[in-house]
Amino acid sequence: MLAGPAVVRGLIGPGEVGRLWTRHLLNCGVLAPALEAGDRVCDVGSGAGLPGIVLATARPDVDVVLLEPALRRIRFLEDVVEALDLPNVTLVRARAEEHADVYDKVTARAVAPLDRLARITLRLVRPGGALLALKGSRAGEEVRSAERTLRRLRAQSWRIEQYGFGVVEPPTTVVRVVAGGVPSGKQRREV
Repeated sequence: MLAGPAVVRGLIGPGEVGRLWTRHLLNCGVLAPALEAGDRVCDVGSGAGLPGIVLATARPDVDVVLLEPALRRIRFLEDVVEALDLPNVTLVRARAEEHADVYDKVTARAVAPLDRLARITLRLVRPGGALLALKGSRAGEEVRSAERTLRRLRAQSWRIEQYGFGVVEPPTTVVRVVAGGVPSGKQRREV
């Protein structure tokens, strides 16, 4: 579906088809060990379903919400969820800033620089839960630029992790931000 309908619908560039396994599917799939059985996961800005669909397929023991504001992407994701028969996936058409549920883990890939991503997603993460932001070679630079924002948002900790050694080259780089308390003036709604 990524090599055909996703390209036709403009969700994946035609030049990416030859790299779907290494750059996209495996790059996302190696993140599966970062999830725990029973986790509620929200994939923010799901796009073509990366990493949300990949994680839901690899980890049927977690519930995955695909959060995507664009209708054309939601329609594609509906087709994928139906074709793959993924009962552990829920689609929500909304922007992260409009969404009010709280999750154990929030994932994001190619959504925004870390400081902005943290501002729009950490309120979706339960205290002690984590934002798992798939980043590239500039992850360290993004973390340094975001440290002030992460402290202001009361993140407990943040670190760079790598997944997929021996599976994908280069390994997938993830910035794990563990959520702390609720920033002042914000309210959480537990689900």
